[in-house]
Amino acid sequence: MSSRFQFTRASKAQAKARVALDGPSGSGKTYTALMIASALGKSVAVIDTERGSASKYADEFIFDTLELEHFAPAELVEALAVAAAAGYETVVVDSLSHFWSGTGGMLEQVDQASKKSYGNNSFGGWKEARPMERAMIDALVAYPGHVIVTMRTKTEYVVETDDRGRKAPRKVGLKPEQREGIEYEFDIVGSLDYENTLVVTKSRARALSGAVERRPGVEFGQQIREWLEDGAEVEPVESLVTKALDPEATFADLGALMQTVRARHLQGAPMLDGEGRATTLGAHILERGKALQAAEQAAA
Repeated sequence: MSSRFQFTRASKAQAKARVALDGPSGSGKTYTALMIASALGKSVAVIDTERGSASKYADEFIFDTLELEHFAPAELVEALAVAAAAGYETVVVDSLSHFWSGTGGMLEQVDQASKKSYGNNSFGGWKEARPMERAMIDALVAYPGHVIVTMRTKTEYVVETDDRGRKAPRKVGLKPEQREGIEYEFDIVGSLDYENTLVVTKSRARALSGAVERRPGVEFGQQIREWLEDGAEVEPVESLVTKALDPEATFADLGALMQTVRARHLQGAPMLDGEGRATTLGAHILERGKALQAAEQAAA
């Protein structure tokens, strides 16, 4: 009995970084992200939601910045599409938390949808807003270069006993201000504390699993890069985008391209179409394919 499913031998391919850093205010998330970014690629773009805070480090790092004041998920997809078209090797999103709880973020999107169409029923609001969030996450993980995001954590005080036996309060960070389970979307997740100590809480790079780095520097980023480059070469996402934009591409060409894109889970890769509009690789191929199919049918 034949089946449409077929197992193939797994192999490790070269990849781009997907790193998330969380921590309370003052723990060094932005600086650490820039330090890692400088080790991953020569051209760095920062999507700054923190009112220009990253630019305070412009005397130590070379990067371009885009400051946002509205944080709808679609805004991040468009910003990533522009960054991809400009060829930035590494993008830092500082911070991703704003796209959850900031102006226009997911929580506001759900609230607005609930009030507008579902009589304040939040379940309906989440149903309408979830595809926006999914598109944003897909754009992050399918970006053609390296991606580093920072996330704020809520803080609270705990009382601990010091080395002299005295009770003393200490401020600690709690879970990130983002949706539950966001860490599953990234290959490496690290938590920073007020002493700028990074604890790797999740890592697909075995050498970094459980690592504790005091003031992580360029060497930490280089370790990530070495792990990413240890694998078989694959066709760059930029090459797939070029094929999707090729005006000479036929319907059959686009069909074969979509098979490749789906196999590599790159439908959500952000890009600009031929007219400079933000879209995704999968959506663009589908749109062009439908147009070509309609033209062929009309000609027939």
